[in-house]
Amino acid sequence: MTSPPSPSPRGRGALSNLGNRFEKIVYTPEPGEAPAAVPTEVYDDLSRSVLTDNDSPDIGYTRCLNPYRGCEHGCIYCYARPAHEYLGFSAGLDFETKLLAKRDAPALLRRELSKPSYRPVPIALSGVTDPYQPAEKRLRLTRGCLEVLAEFRHPVCIITKGTLVERDMDLLGELAQYGCVRVVVSVTTLDGGLQRRLEPRAATPRARLGIIRTLAQAGVPVEVNVAPVIPGLTDHEIPAILEAAAEAGASGASWILLRLPHGVKDLFGEWLQHHEPLKREKVLNTLRSMHGGKLYDSQFGRRLRGEGERARQIAQLFEISCRRCGLSRERQELNTAAFRQPGAQQDLFTG
Repeated sequence: MTSPPSPSPRGRGALSNLGNRFEKIVYTPEPGEAPAAVPTEVYDDLSRSVLTDNDSPDIGYTRCLNPYRGCEHGCIYCYARPAHEYLGFSAGLDFETKLLAKRDAPALLRRELSKPSYRPVPIALSGVTDPYQPAEKRLRLTRGCLEVLAEFRHPVCIITKGTLVERDMDLLGELAQYGCVRVVVSVTTLDGGLQRRLEPRAATPRARLGIIRTLAQAGVPVEVNVAPVIPGLTDHEIPAILEAAAEAGASGASWILLRLPHGVKDLFGEWLQHHEPLKREKVLNTLRSMHGGKLYDSQFGRRLRGEGERARQIAQLFEISCRRCGLSRERQELNTAAFRQPGAQQDLFTG
């Protein structure tokens, strides 16, 4: 008889520390061993650059900025979890408790944007972990980067589920004057109980709709991203999420299918067994039907949408719901013409 998984530490998404796929030695706890409370630790990330170029054809941006690695929100489904293994950590609890912060990110960003050869393209802030996770309240790295972006009038798309974005309304408003900002708020479910289990340290569904309302009323372009869509668990909520987001003031919408690369498959399966045991097989089998029998397909074009009849049904439901709510499916182009290099201009007049 298989022992049931132990409950996750309070406020954490993962139930365990999955073995690092690059390590040969793995600690396996005794069956039923209760995990202790795990504090958050923040380490210095000594990277000497902060901008990363991306050439994936199914991603809507080519350049991203990540002030943090790891994310305290603890979303159990996060596709970025396996990236923590490159740092010698686990994709499980380590991902949400052992964070790396690029404390020099604002200065490094300024250096990059000031290069004579630099040419602006919209930056995604961020493409991996949430720039407004809890650590940002104290470290203010995202705030510092936004100050630089506003000074240079550089276009930026912010992707978040954190209410802390409202702190930076002054900078967002400044960027919005030049058509240089778009905020995308991720909403997974409107069920508060399910959300707390899926995303234990992220903002509530009501709070995220509040973010949309605050931004829209301030004239900051804001969209909703229904992500991830979990077939058999949250896909039926698509119409309600889009209706609520439109009512709050969102102008556009997008969606992404649940992605389970590498160890995230095991972490999510473990989570389902503990939190939704009666739905576990339905969710996993539906995913397999959308990925040719596998739980994940890494092929561009298929990894974000899936394929097959169920994938078509979800896409159709999303499109119909968007039309009904008046939400645009066309991505707003951000302005690059307003970009300036303040230091270079100063040299021109004083040199």
